[in-house]
Amino acid sequence: MTEGLYVAAQKTASSRARRTLLLIAAIGIAPVIASYAAYYFWPPQARDNYGELLSTRPAPLVEGVRSDGQTFRLAELRGRWVLLMSSPARCDAICERMLYATRQARTIQGGDQDRVMRVWFVTGEGDASPALLAQHPGLAVVRIDEAAQANPATFDGRIYLIDPLGNWVLAWPADPDIKALAKDLGRLLRASQIG
Repeated sequence: MTEGLYVAAQKTASSRARRTLLLIAAIGIAPVIASYAAYYFWPPQARDNYGELLSTRPAPLVEGVRSDGQTFRLAELRGRWVLLMSSPARCDAICERMLYATRQARTIQGGDQDRVMRVWFVTGEGDASPALLAQHPGLAVVRIDEAAQANPATFDGRIYLIDPLGNWVLAWPADPDIKALAKDLGRLLRASQIG
């Protein structure tokens, strides 16, 4: 009789050990199965930038004169994100849309907007309209010489982003989708610990 109880107790212990082992294996395998199921039933959406991702290279060492007469060097803005555009001083409709887009994209960043500097390289004769400049507080308006304008990478009519290390990052078209531009900028600001 005692021997029968001993065998029954042993079978119960063995059964319990087997269940424990299976439970541990299931707990270990469950995340793998869940990840495969999530991938195949809810495939990830492609994350593409709206702007054109540029090859990493330093921005040119552009110098000019600010609208207040002070000397400007693009290299002095290292440590900040720079939204850069160039256009003649007599700002046409495309230029106005670029200025508006950069202002709105910066404003949408909320508390991070102070990390972003907007720069307008003014080309050609004349001065920018004071009424236009009044609509864009904080915009650095810089007149550059013709030698600096010879760099086609900066003066091809697009909006550029320069990172805090002084490298090209993205380029957007002259008439961008403001929300998409702001989303690109916001993603970079969240991911970056510098600037």
